[in-house]
Amino acid sequence: MTVGPDQNTDPESLPKAEFAFPGPLRDRLVAAVLDGSKTATTGLLAEYEHAGEPLPSVGARSTVVDSDDRPVAVIEVTEARVVPLREVDIAHAVDEGEGCTTVDGWRADHEEFWHSEEMRRALGDPRFTVHDTTAVVLERFRVVGRLHGLG
Repeated sequence: MTVGPDQNTDPESLPKAEFAFPGPLRDRLVAAVLDGSKTATTGLLAEYEHAGEPLPSVGARSTVVDSDDRPVAVIEVTEARVVPLREVDIAHAVDEGEGCTTVDGWRADHEEFWHSEEMRRALGDPRFTVHDTTAVVLERFRVVGRLHGLG
């Protein structure tokens, strides 16, 4: 998903930053990235492990793509850490830019997504579920470039 800061930063050669799956949710999340209200995201450690992807690292850049797989922005990781789900705080929940005003509301929205058939299929586990000790990857980022003619 991300590369180190010493590697090529040409948007076409960067790894993709794909928020959710293509469709209405991705469209909302990409719009929030572009308008500056989304500066954080949360992934499952299990998702990284299943895909064989490295964890995000500070300074790494990636190209945000929309539901049509078009590049719309380049983002740079400013913070990344792995914590148990129960440790997600209100600041992170709010900074995800999805309108959540409580951690409980944020968690309910994320559990709905993580327990979806599409996510369970992506993880290869039809019974996947999260709990307080599930490891999540908390990532903060900043937009370092909007791509011309898009978004």
